[in-house]
Amino acid sequence: MGKVLIAFASQTGNTEMITDLLEQDLQQLGHEVTVKTFDFDVIDVDTLPDYDALLVGTYTWDDGEFPYEVEDFYIDLEGVDLTGLVCGVYGSADSFYDTYGLAIDLMADRLKNLGATMVEERLKIDLTPNKADEVKCKEFAGALTKLLQTTAQIA
Repeated sequence: MGKVLIAFASQTGNTEMITDLLEQDLQQLGHEVTVKTFDFDVIDVDTLPDYDALLVGTYTWDDGEFPYEVEDFYIDLEGVDLTGLVCGVYGSADSFYDTYGLAIDLMADRLKNLGATMVEERLKIDLTPNKADEVKCKEFAGALTKLLQTTAQIA
């Protein structure tokens, strides 16, 4: 299928659990998946064209902000042309807050504004993923796969 980069940040482990589910689902669909964490890996925006798709996982910090390590990536993206790259955004959020998943929305908007072809749904999981959320992850992976197939046919 395609080469997929998953880049994520997780403080409590919830977004990491979602990442693990997505990685497994994408591999089952035949994708070559590379997982990197914003905390420990170098994620160079210049290497994004090496992939067919990018998934960014983030939690929402404080009053709807990015975690510091994701904010650096967000800033590095400024001015990068992502035309032709399929992207999706996901993460764990807490529905207690009015800013539920705002960092996910901000990242999705940035990627779309840079020309990425976006998975329409922004996958927001309320805290720890449950069985219903596992189904949402499979659907998200399926939507990414379908989008990759569609863009490959157009190209």
